Parts: sequence; C-alpha cells; structure tokens
Amino acid sequence: MRLMPFPMSMRPSTSNRRPMPSRLLHRRLRRKWPAVSLGTFAVFPEPLPLTLTSVRCVPSFPSAFCEYVKITAQKNKATNYHLGTLKAKLAKLRNELLIEQGGGGGGGPSEGFDVARLGDARVALIGFPSVGKSTLQCKLTGTESEAADYEFTTLTCIPGTMHYKGSKVQVLDLPGIIEGAAHGKGRGKEVIACARNADAILIVLDAGKEGLNRHREILETELETVGIRMNQYPPDVTFKKKATGGVRFASTVPLTKLGPDPEKLATQIMREYRINSADLLAREDITVDQLVDVIVGNRVYKPCCYFYNKIDTITIEEVDALARMPHSLVGSVAKKYNVGEPLEDDPLKAMMWQYLGLTRIYTKRKGQPPDLAEPVVLSSIRKGTTVKALCQNISNQMLRDFNFAMIWGKSAKHSPQRCGINHPLEDEDVVQIVTKTNAQQRQDKNYQALVQGFSDKYHKKKFDAKKKKQGKLRR
Repeated sequence: MRLMPFPMSMRPSTSNRRPMPSRLLHRRLRRKWPAVSLGTFAVFPEPLPLTLTSVRCVPSFPSAFCEYVKITAQKNKATNYHLGTLKAKLAKLRNELLIEQGGGGGGGPSEGFDVARLGDARVALIGFPSVGKSTLQCKLTGTESEAADYEFTTLTCIPGTMHYKGSKVQVLDLPGIIEGAAHGKGRGKEVIACARNADAILIVLDAGKEGLNRHREILETELETVGIRMNQYPPDVTFKKKATGGVRFASTVPLTKLGPDPEKLATQIMREYRINSADLLAREDITVDQLVDVIVGNRVYKPCCYFYNKIDTITIEEVDALARMPHSLVGSVAKKYNVGEPLEDDPLKAMMWQYLGLTRIYTKRKGQPPDLAEPVVLSSIRKGTTVKALCQNISNQMLRDFNFAMIWGKSAKHSPQRCGINHPLEDEDVVQIVTKTNAQQRQDKNYQALVQGFSDKYHKKKFDAKKKKQGKLRR
C-alpha cells in the first residue's frame, strides 16, 4: 500500500456553487474511483506512479464526479494494467455523462435536422461558425443557403445535391458548433447526430484562425467524445457476449500493446461494463483504446477530410504548412482556389469522391452495347463494390436468380471474364448479369418454397381485389 497526496484539482470547487461536503465527496470517490480516499490522501493497492491532472468537476453529473481525467504515466509492465483499467473507467464515465445530459426526451428527430437520405452518398459539413460552410455548399451543389458576415447564420440542416461523375452526393450544411458541443452546447448534439449518420465528414476550417485557436484539434476531440472515429478502420476483433461460461480470450497475433497479461486486462475492462461471460478473439495487435471501443460497441468509423478555407488571408509559408497536414486540402471559396462551380471538376470534389469510395459501374444487356449514360454508383462504405452489391442496387430478384457475370474493365484479367457474385469491381467496369434458366431454378432446393410464396401472394392479391369490389357494390 502506498499513500499519495490527493491532487488539489480533485478537491471540490467553491466557485459559483455551494461547496460539496467532504463526507459526500469521499463517498463518491470511493464508489467511482479505483482509490480509497482518506482525507487528503489516496491509497492505491500497488505502487502506481500516476499523475492526475486537468480534472474538471461537473455539477450537472452527480453520479460521476469527474468528466475527464488526463492520465500521464510512465508506460511499463507495472503500470500498463492499471492504466488500461483507468482508461476503461473514464470511457464508461464519459458515456454516462453523455446519456444523462441527453435527458429523457421522446427520442425523435429534432425539428430542422430530420433530412431524408437521398443520392449515392451523404457528406456532412462540420465547422465553427462563420468559416464559409454555406458558401461552400452553394459552390458544390448550387443550393441557395443564407450566408452573412455574422456567426450562426445557419440554424438548421440544409441539404443539397452535388453532381459529380454521374453520381449524386447529398451535402448537408449544418450549423456551426462550438467547444463543448458533445455535451449539448449550441445544439451540438443535433449536429453531431447528423454527422454520425453521414457516410463521410468534411471539416471546414478558417485558415486565418487555425494557428491560434486550434480549431482542428477541438473539433476532433468533440467528435471522438461521442464515439466517432475519423479515418480509422474497425479493429479486426470478434466480440460476443454470452449468458454463462466466463471470459474466453484468444489471439492469433502477439499482443504487444496490452501489457504482459492481455487476458487479465481484457477481463478487467469487461468487468467495468458488467460483462462476466464473453468470447473475444483478436486478429491484430490492438491498443487499450481499441479494445474499449470493441467492448462498448457504439463506435462509428467515418472517413474525414479537412478543407482550409480563406487561404488568401495568410502567408504562403502558412499555406504550405496547412497543405502538408494529413487528409487536408487548402483553398478559398471566394477566390475559387481548388473550388469551382457546381458542375465543374475541381480538387475538392475529387477528394470527396476518393474518401467516399465511390465506383461507377456500367451495365450491359446481352447482344447490346453498354449503357454509358447512367452508371450504377456503388459505395464501399454502404454495401460494398462487389457484383453482389450491384445486384442489390438493381433488383433483389436479380440477386436471387444470379448465375454468373461477364465483366469488361480493370478488374477483369481478360475481357470478358466470367466471375462469381463476390468478385470486386473497379471504377468504370462494364458488367453483364446472366440469370439462371428455368431448368436451373427448378433444381434449386428452395424452388418449391419460392413457388408457394408467389402463389400465396397472387391469391391474396386476388382475394383483396374481390373483397374491395364487393364493398363498392354494397354501397
């Protein structure tokens, strides 16, 4: 056992509110913190050289005393287990804080933010007020949106459609968010909810203010707080809860980032979320944060690109530094730098197309030339870019009666190539779908059930029509 001085920042603040009684403070700390508080000291079960800083008390969250704790510790075999446990506790407290601040509303969409999903993909414009989001949406889609020199000009979600390479991309102009939006400030919850439902996120930043205000870092923190992981892929981990049987942990690769005993750490993190029985299989070397994300299960992974607007207000050296930032593009909407008219090809549209993972596929009937006027646009984010996704976009009946596909293009080794339903397609491929013949359909084991379903549907439709006709005659 080791006595450590309790940080001053953990003591109850007396600014603008009544001080918290020490007895109640100690009770909450014992319940929500892995240390047992004794006066101004904390007792840890093992020597643990941790320093707790940047602790802010949240008056609106009585069940958890701390909103956020920044942990700085020397990472070694002695501290890795406790550090991972504390990260799991912080993720749980942060999630409880967001749920409590959300309130007990009806759960329906907020007025002005319920937008129907249209087009082949959806992009949400996120940024601080007065950075040029409305003007940028007007240049991309041609939609008339109110734009002015004062902040918070846009108060609701304004949709628009961008036409590029035969695709239709829905662009959402959202109100500007501020620091603390993840906790409801400035209608931040509604804005971030729209971002969670989008296929990709375009963060618009003011190049003239980025050097001093760190807007990019603030926006990334707000989005990550609500479970949005930008430019990341879901970890290759299989997690399944069970009713009984305990925790079974296995991995196919060495786990070097979870300490000397990964199974012990994973079991302790599951206990924090009251999971006593589960199967977990890791196929890649994951971190503690990724393990917590898998166990929580409410994370979304979105591609995100950054557009630095108003570069005409800064020096060429600052423009060069911003252009070298990852996933970034610099430009100016007013001066038309890297941004053109709605129907023009420009670098910003090309970047959005790349991050959305869109693919154009041209269809072809037997004995006829391919239809190059209206391609079928597939998205790797939604259903994928395989032959199966193509059949699903056209007709479910085509997917059911699929036999093989003839493909011309980049994905084919020779033209044409006969492929199966799981063949991956590339941009501007030409595909001809060949369905099963009647003789092949009769050999299917589900053929009798399929015929019976069609018969029931036909007789039900005939019966409804007869009943409707008799009702009209009685009148």
